[in-house]
Amino acid sequence: MFIERFGMQAVLTRHAQQRMTERHISIEEICHLLETGTIRLKDDHRFWAATTFQGRSDNLICVAAVFEPPTVVIKTVMHHFSWEA
Repeated sequence: MFIERFGMQAVLTRHAQQRMTERHISIEEICHLLETGTIRLKDDHRFWAATTFQGRSDNLICVAAVFEPPTVVIKTVMHHFSWEA
């Protein structure tokens, strides 16, 4: 999947794919999250992106990801997420 916001392809680890399945999160939702969600950088390479989805009752959906040009690697997908202070 190509993420316009970053100008890069995004790839999912097996772990992220498993979490998506367990949490009933679609590829389309991940794309939307990456294109429009709130981004918080951990450093120059690692970040979190999160957003809410209408009709979901599990709070924020979040991905932990890393920039590994020419890709963005989605390491995991979380739900019932909250930002730390």
